[in-house]
Parts: sequence; C-alpha cells; structure tokens
Amino acid sequence: MSTQHLLGKRAVVAGSSRGIGLAVAKALAAEGASVIVNGRDDSTTKAAAHELVSGGGRSIPVVGNVADEEVAHRLVEASVSEFGGIDIVINCAGVAEPAGSSILTMSTYEFFAQLDAHLVSTFELAKAAAPILVRQGSGAIVTTGSAASAGNFGGTGYPAGKGGVNSLSVALAADLAPHGVRVNVVCPGGKTRLSTGPEYEAHINDLFERGLLDAGTRDAALDPAPPDYVAPLYAYLSSDLASGITGQIYSAAGGFIGRYPAFEPSFVAYRGHDDEPPYTLTELAKLVTE
Repeated sequence: MSTQHLLGKRAVVAGSSRGIGLAVAKALAAEGASVIVNGRDDSTTKAAAHELVSGGGRSIPVVGNVADEEVAHRLVEASVSEFGGIDIVINCAGVAEPAGSSILTMSTYEFFAQLDAHLVSTFELAKAAAPILVRQGSGAIVTTGSAASAGNFGGTGYPAGKGGVNSLSVALAADLAPHGVRVNVVCPGGKTRLSTGPEYEAHINDLFERGLLDAGTRDAALDPAPPDYVAPLYAYLSSDLASGITGQIYSAAGGFIGRYPAFEPSFVAYRGHDDEPPYTLTELAKLVTE
C-alpha cells in the first residue's frame, strides 16, 4: 500500500468545483488531506465536495468568489473550524478572457474583472491564511500562474493577471520564508471546458497564423492532457517532500514539467556614474542591438 504524503494535512483549494482545481482537490484527498472545496456555483461546488467524500475523503464546500475578502476568510475559517487548522492553501480560481479580446476591444471593466479573478483572488486568499501559517511556523501556498503571461497566447487582461500572480507569489515567498511558509507557482496546461470547443480551437489556430505559437505548441494546445496530469505537481509542492522548495515557478502540461528561470537581467553594458556621462542614444542603439 502506497504512503499518503498528505495524511493529516488540512487544505483549502479555491476554484476547485471543476477542471484543474477539482483534479487538484482529488489529488490532495487521495494523499490523505482534508479539503475545503470552493467555487462560485452552489450546486457544482457541493457536487465536487460530495465526490471527494464519496471517494473516502473529508471535504466541505464553501461557495463564493475568493476575490471577495469575506469569502477568502470564510474558506480559511471553514478549514480551521471543520478540520482543526490549515496547512495547505491553493488557488486555482480564474476565468477565461472574452473570446478575441485585445487592447483594441477590451473594456476597462473586462480588464479589471481579469485582475480580480486571478491576481486579487490570489492576494485575498494568501492574506487570509498567512497569519495562521506564520503563527504555526509552517505551511505551503501554491498559486496558479500561466505561460500566457509571456504574451504568446494573446489577450491583455488574462496575461496581466497571471503575470501578476507570478510576481506576487515570488514576493510572498520572500515575505514568508523566515516564518517557514513556502510559496510556489504552477502554470498548468490541461483539458477543461476553457480549453475545448470551436471558439478555443479557432483562437489557437489564429495565434499560430499570427506567428505567436509554433507548430508544436499549437498542436499541444489543441490536444491537452486531462487535468489529472497536472494535479500531482500541486500535491507535491504542498507536501513535505518539497520542504526545501519555495519561490519557484513551474510549468506542467501533460507529461511535461518545466521550471522558469529566475528573473535576472543578462549583461548588455556598464559604465560608472562617478566619472562617465549617461549613454547617448547613438551609443545605446549600438549596445542594445549588439
């Protein structure tokens, strides 16, 4: 019989009523964790929690938008009251950007809705849980970023929100490292309702035609693996097996696992400011293009 690496752990998984979030909740439960399941739709969220319980796990549903400060606190409080504490905090909440949107079409309201769904939800859940994790001197936070933050999947609000998640998570890792709390990011790729259907396929093919995606990335995007292939990385980063890992950004899609390099500049040029003047535009044109 295999060891359950999360036995006795208490977890909150925001955005876990379906898709990748539900797969993550199932993976945690299979490893022995008690899980607070969350989603915006009442019946879907309750059905997800029931599915975990039917599989032999412990799970409680909490309905609401985790970008709402009150809802985020309710998730954390539910874990403390129902399970006796909290050890793992995962945010899989998010929404798709409107089809075909760009800076030419996206409204300010739509843009802020993307930031709310991805970046603000990550902040609110971490803010609600951090004081408890810090007091106990341990815990794992796993957030959900996206390769879309590189800009090669189009859109504006979604890449901005996910890029913010990546940066916020690295900053949180630095904030919380002295307190024994780890923070890491997973940029997942999996087959969900957001990555299937004619509109999605047309979007991916359009990105390929525009030169934003190469043929290999296009083909992988059109045939994503089930979210079950992504979920184990979330569970691993939540476990004591990853006790030495924090501040990292990973990619997971099907059988592929990658790690993004640290945000560091490559050398272009240097001159001292004490005895040399600022660069001229002509000098910069030569240095930068070289």
